[in-house]
Amino acid sequence: MERLKNIHPGEILMEEFLLPLEITAYQLSKDIEIPQTRTSEILKGRRRITADTALRLANYFGNSPKFWLGLQNDFDIEEERNSKEKDFRRIQRSKKIHAT
Repeated sequence: MERLKNIHPGEILMEEFLLPLEITAYQLSKDIEIPQTRTSEILKGRRRITADTALRLANYFGNSPKFWLGLQNDFDIEEERNSKEKDFRRIQRSKKIHAT
């Protein structure tokens, strides 16, 4: 079965928030008081959403900072899983967990 592409939070920010609400990256940067380069890098998938950015986005869009950090964490975990899949397959579950 083919895996779906891992979606960066910046893509969700663009597709689910900025485009439908007709907000430019410049306007978002200005409104949440972060450098435009930070916004641009997030939207391009080159930068993580930090706790600071998550708090600002949550205040701006009326959702939770945990929403934004959750997206980032899900993305990061999937990236690690994909890049180290062979390593993780070699790890055996602890026998102490199985013994009851």
